[in-house]
Amino acid sequence: MSTGKDYEVFVQSLQQALLDSEAHFSLKNIKVERNKKIADSFGCIREFDIYWEYELAGIIYKTVIECKDYASKVSVEKIDALLGKIRDIPDLKPVFATKNGYQRGAEQKAKNNRVELLIVRQQNNSDWISEDGTPYLREIHIHSSINQWVEIVNFEPNIDGNWVKENTDIDLSTLTTQIESNNEIIIDDVGNGKRYSLYDLQQQLTNDYNNVKSYGEHCENFIFSEAYLETSLGRLKLLSLKLSFKLEPPIHNEPTVIDYSKQLVGVIEYLSRGHKTAVFKDRVVKKWH
Repeated sequence: MSTGKDYEVFVQSLQQALLDSEAHFSLKNIKVERNKKIADSFGCIREFDIYWEYELAGIIYKTVIECKDYASKVSVEKIDALLGKIRDIPDLKPVFATKNGYQRGAEQKAKNNRVELLIVRQQNNSDWISEDGTPYLREIHIHSSINQWVEIVNFEPNIDGNWVKENTDIDLSTLTTQIESNNEIIIDDVGNGKRYSLYDLQQQLTNDYNNVKSYGEHCENFIFSEAYLETSLGRLKLLSLKLSFKLEPPIHNEPTVIDYSKQLVGVIEYLSRGHKTAVFKDRVVKKWH
């Protein structure tokens, strides 16, 4: 259950955030105080819920806020009480803050005596709808998935044995034991003017098969007019290539929800100016609506 003290702390925190957001005020490190005691012209001590002051061009400006955490609208008697407290204290700017508004007489009394009326409250649904009924962005639901890479199960190059025998001294029986990495297996497709690694081919197959959502086990055969397989053993003439591979479906992550409403600390309505200020955890948005 909230108390009058809780509401005072809430109003204090929003006012401090507002002052901190103002460039010319933030340099002055203005502190918003609570339960401030001030002596009037007759030496009587008056206590105010919220108080702050600052100096500008040699003049000190003082502001007090009376906070009332009422379930109903504030009556004219409460405005009278505030005016009575400040009557014998010169140069005070009086402000009143409540959650649920003011009776008509209270509004008129405040206007006639230059008392600023605020509604300082938690957010509600109306804060997320513009004046013309257009809803503001309140939540973002991000859905993401990660495509799997093709996994090569079997790599079967068909080497021109006669060419190897006539042009190299390589023992083909050792070929499969010395090739280790996909990046080290290079296909120089002279006939098509292309040169790529087995890794590049794996990446291309991954893109192609993910684009058409063709999951499961597959086999591709490549026939070459003139191509060479380059390995750590040397350069071998390649007649064809058979690749067996499989592709698993994408991994779908749990949706991520960005809820801006959880970042909104509170809202201040300025009745005399007809606009709102929204105080978020990381920023202040003035004239909201």
